[in-house]
Amino acid sequence: MDFVKIFSLIVTAIFIQNIIFGKFLGICPFMGVSKKVDSSIGMGMAVTFVMSLASGVTWIVYNYILVPLKLEYLQTIAFILIIASLVQFVEMAIQKTSPNLYKALGVFLPLITTNCAVLGIAILNIQEGYSFIESVINGMAVALGFTLALVLLAGIRERIEYSSVPKPFKGVPIAFISAGLLAMAFMGFSGMRI
Repeated sequence: MDFVKIFSLIVTAIFIQNIIFGKFLGICPFMGVSKKVDSSIGMGMAVTFVMSLASGVTWIVYNYILVPLKLEYLQTIAFILIIASLVQFVEMAIQKTSPNLYKALGVFLPLITTNCAVLGIAILNIQEGYSFIESVINGMAVALGFTLALVLLAGIRERIEYSSVPKPFKGVPIAFISAGLLAMAFMGFSGMRI
């Protein structure tokens, strides 16, 4: 395995083609959970676990079940079922181990199932022709980029809460403005070549 290729894959997934700021996937949980840094970190860890595992499992299912049986057209349905199963597992684990985090994540935890970022990366890994290891590393790196975006916006939103913001911009409007400014800052990374 080429170390430079793996390093490039990780840096690209986290910074250059960040799933939130570069591909604009996963915006719903991004805006919904990014009110507090603690809940953002918890959601980021849950998404990292699900996305990493889903990347590996979907690669195996696609290459060893769907392709040999010529059932590639069932890719989306199979991937959604795999992701839904993994999310249920994570939800049960968080509910048992950290009830406070479970309450803080609320409805957004089961929504990981419908998070287009998780499904998007599973499909992108297949389209890019990544190997099993590359798929898992890409899934993990994308999830870390998702977590970075979540925590950055949560930190900004926590600080804005104590700032003087004009009344029309309070709440969601200033959150969208902050997210837009973060996206523009991350677009600066797209000029980098590795």
